[in-house]
Amino acid sequence: MKNTRLISVLLLAISLNLAATAQTARLDSGSALRSGPMLGYSEMTETIIWLQTKVPAKAQIRFWKTGDAKNIKNSRVIQTSEQGDHIARFVLTGLSFGTRFEYDVFLNDKKLDLGFTPTFQTQPHWRFRTDPPAFRIALGSCAYINDPPFDRPGKPYGDSFEIFTAIAAEKPDVMLWLGDNVYYREPDWLSESAMRYRYAQNRELPELKQLLANTHNYAIWDDHDYGPNDSDGTFRGKQWALKVFQDYWANATYGHDNTQGVFGRFEWGDIEFFLLDDRFHRSPNRMAASPDKKMLGDAQLKWLMESLVSSRSPFKIVASGSQMLNRVNEFEAFKNFPDEQKRLFDFIRASGVEGVVFLSGDRHHTELIKRTDVAAYPLYDFTSSPLTSGGGFLKQEENNPDRIPGTWVTNGTRNFGTIDVSGPAKARKLTLRTLDKTGKELWKHEILESELRGKG
Repeated sequence: MKNTRLISVLLLAISLNLAATAQTARLDSGSALRSGPMLGYSEMTETIIWLQTKVPAKAQIRFWKTGDAKNIKNSRVIQTSEQGDHIARFVLTGLSFGTRFEYDVFLNDKKLDLGFTPTFQTQPHWRFRTDPPAFRIALGSCAYINDPPFDRPGKPYGDSFEIFTAIAAEKPDVMLWLGDNVYYREPDWLSESAMRYRYAQNRELPELKQLLANTHNYAIWDDHDYGPNDSDGTFRGKQWALKVFQDYWANATYGHDNTQGVFGRFEWGDIEFFLLDDRFHRSPNRMAASPDKKMLGDAQLKWLMESLVSSRSPFKIVASGSQMLNRVNEFEAFKNFPDEQKRLFDFIRASGVEGVVFLSGDRHHTELIKRTDVAAYPLYDFTSSPLTSGGGFLKQEENNPDRIPGTWVTNGTRNFGTIDVSGPAKARKLTLRTLDKTGKELWKHEILESELRGKG
C-alpha cells in the first residue's frame, strides 16, 4: 500500500513538472505577453515601464543608451501573478538626464520580438544651462475598441484604429489621454473584475503597440472609463474604478494629501500640466445649480488654484474630461456647475495667474474655444475628440461665437491633436494642430507666450 501511495505521489510530481515545463515552453515563444510595454511618466533621472502578461511569468527590462549597446543595464526581475492582474511596473532610477534609451523586454529569460526596438527618454536638465527644450505632445479622447459580445447590435461603434499608428508617426514625446480612454459596457461597471477585463481587452489592440512603447503616456478619465454614461461621485464602483485606473496607467501621482482621484501635476520641460478629475467628486448633473453643486469638489479646486499660483511655467496647461469654457454646451460642460466655475475664473483673474490653457475631450467633435471675458488675457480650450468612437453634428452649436473659425471638426471625423512647444525662454510658443486618422493636418493655430499675459 505504501509503495502504491509513493508511486502515486511520484507520478503527480512528474505530471506537475511536465505541465510547468510545457507552460514555460509556451511562455518562451513570446505568447505570454498580453499587452505593453507602455511608457508612463518620465523625469530627469527616472521613468516607468508597464506591461501585462497572460499568465504568471518572470519579467525584466534590459536597456541601454542609444548608440551604446555594449553597456546594457537590467531592471529588477518581477514575477507577474494573478493577484496582481499579471501586471509588471518597472521603475528605472539613476538614469542619465536628457538621454534616449533603447530597451528589450524579457519574459522567462527570453527576449521578446516586438517587431521593433522600443525607446524611452529622460527629460533634460536644462535650467541655468540652456533655453528650455522644444517638444511635442499628442492628445485625444474617446477611444472605443469593439468587442462584439458586449457591444450594441448593428454597425460597430469603433473604427479607424490606424489613427494610433498615425499618432506614433508624429513622434510625440508625450501622449495625453483626455478621458473615455476605454468604454465600459453595461456588464463592465458592475464589478472590478469586469473593469479589468475591459482595460486588458483594449490594451491588446495591435495598432496601439508602437505608441504605447515609444511615447510617455499620461491620462485622466471621463465618464466612460470611470463608470456609466454621465456618471458622478455617487457611482457605487468608484473605488474599483480608481484602483483599476491606477493599475493600468502610470502617472507620477494620483490625488493630493487625503483627497482621492486621478488628478495630479507634472512637468515636461518648462511647461506644467495640471490633470483634473471631473468624476470622482462630481455632483449629479441633474442637481439644481447651487454652491453645493461641484464638478471638482472643494479640495481638488483648492489644490488647482494653489498649484496654478505656485507654478512659474510660461504655459499652465489644465486638462479636463469636460469642456471648461464652452458657453453653449448643454451637456456636461463646466458651465453647468456655475458657482464652482465662477470661483476658478474669479481666482485666475484676481490672483494674476498667467498662461493658463485648457485641454478637454468628451464631445465627439474637436474645436478651439477662445474667450476674452474671463481673465485679463484670452483663455483657450482645445477640445480633441474622438479618436476611434463615433462622432456627430450638433446643429445648436454650429455657430458658437467663441469658437476659432475653421477649428470645428465634426460629422464623425476621427482625429487627434498635437501641441508643439518651441521658442526661447520668455518667448515660448504653442502650435496647436488637429490631424485626421491618416495624419493629414486639418487646422493649425499658434498661441504666443506674450498673448497670455495680463495687461498692465
